[in-house]
Amino acid sequence: MRVTEQEVQDVRNFILLLNSQVDSVVIVEGKRDSTALKKLGFSGKVLELHKFGGMIKFVDSVAKYQRLIILLDGDRKGRYLTGKIVEQLQHRTKVDLSFKRKLVSITKGKIRFIEQLVYYESFFS
Repeated sequence: MRVTEQEVQDVRNFILLLNSQVDSVVIVEGKRDSTALKKLGFSGKVLELHKFGGMIKFVDSVAKYQRLIILLDGDRKGRYLTGKIVEQLQHRTKVDLSFKRKLVSITKGKIRFIEQLVYYESFFS
């Protein structure tokens, strides 16, 4: 996969912007996703969807946060889960999908799975 300097810088800025979000929690699907974010320097709170044991437990647990930043994968399962989360939580808390769109734009669709962000780790110094 070819990566431009601009793309690396944009991913770095993406992580900085993510780190600057207060009163927010990032939602990912699993452990490899949260590990990838942390390897790139993300220092905020990350919740892994699979640890909750179902959508109802997840929804009840995360409704207390002011803002949820959804970073689920771009595959069929990820899109389905994103839709369910939005449907269940849109009236209970703020659900932010802008970071997911920004990541797709930065990587021009090359990154479909959040865990693939580890690819950029070697470009960070």
